[in-house]
Amino acid sequence: MKRLIFSEIFPPRKGGSGRWFYEVYSRLSKENHIVCTGYCEGDNAFDSTCGMNIIRLNLSMPEWGLKSFRGLKDYIRIFFHVRKIIKKEMISSIHCGRSMPEGLVCYLISKLSKVPYLCYVHGEEIATYEHSRELVFLSKLIFRESKAIIVNSNNSKEIMLNYVPDCKEKIHVLNPGVDSSYFSPAPFDPMIRKKHGWYGRKVVLTVGRLQKRKGHDYTITAISKIKKEFPDILYSIIGDGEELPYLKDLTKQLNMEKYVQFIGETDDKTLLECYQQCDLFILANRNVNGDIEGFGMVLVEAQCCGKAVIAGDSGGTKETMIPCKTGMIVDSEQPDVIAESILTLLKDDQKLVSMGENGYKWVRENLDWNSLVKKTIDLFADLKL
Repeated sequence: MKRLIFSEIFPPRKGGSGRWFYEVYSRLSKENHIVCTGYCEGDNAFDSTCGMNIIRLNLSMPEWGLKSFRGLKDYIRIFFHVRKIIKKEMISSIHCGRSMPEGLVCYLISKLSKVPYLCYVHGEEIATYEHSRELVFLSKLIFRESKAIIVNSNNSKEIMLNYVPDCKEKIHVLNPGVDSSYFSPAPFDPMIRKKHGWYGRKVVLTVGRLQKRKGHDYTITAISKIKKEFPDILYSIIGDGEELPYLKDLTKQLNMEKYVQFIGETDDKTLLECYQQCDLFILANRNVNGDIEGFGMVLVEAQCCGKAVIAGDSGGTKETMIPCKTGMIVDSEQPDVIAESILTLLKDDQKLVSMGENGYKWVRENLDWNSLVKKTIDLFADLKL
């Protein structure tokens, strides 16, 4: 059986879903898997060393519907490119990274070429579809014609059961995970902390795209409420995105320039160092008009580096941890509650350490890629996809 993994988002492009696909399919046989993905900065260097069969196309699509001429034109263009790959490589099934826009291409191919497909669902995209009757119609059509739907959490499963209840039997949960041989605890390193401007500071870290649902704004507000009690506190933010101008403006308004650090996008080495050397990790995610955090891979990575974590009580983040044992789930709609949770942990070094140790053990035993990939292989075999 030869599979095509069809996803615009794939390394070296940043994104949790792309990393998920890479970690799973890079562990499967190269001969039986081909990745069709989009162009991005650094792709040539990545493709030459990753050990996978990768075909890059222009998969950028500003319009996901069929009503606009631009959208229709892009779908036709991508359809013929992908269909050519399927014929040339004798593909027997397609694993689709998203239901839209990739899933619509897979749907059309399945109708004309009888090649079955499965769809990955990440949770937050359903809220996007619900703003458009056309996208609701198309996405439900794609889900109903798919042979299987893979969701990243039980929370995403509940969302899908409400969205397409008639697809209940084809929905399967596969959690994203972490490479515990890479993400691992490290001792306190004053030189590394000095390099990042962290020496002598209590560092609270967030990693992820700068989107409103990630809660960076409320965390900045929370940090402003506790800086008197912890005058050496620093909130370090790794990531880039549409919220950056607003977050920088908020930081200035609250006179928090000394307490908030915007690192931006960074390389893997720096990311690992930041996970290992921070004092506490937070993802104060919240529900913003239906936009939720489907799972939260960064919480898993932080725990695997031996760090206590704080996450919001929306979406699937509670499935990444053991609440009260490896981290805390809090109401992230209220900056005061976020501030209180940060204070609770920063005041208790023993609790920080024990939560970090518990988190490392929990992730290694339950969310390591090697064990998760075995579950994935078994599922693919059962589905015959």
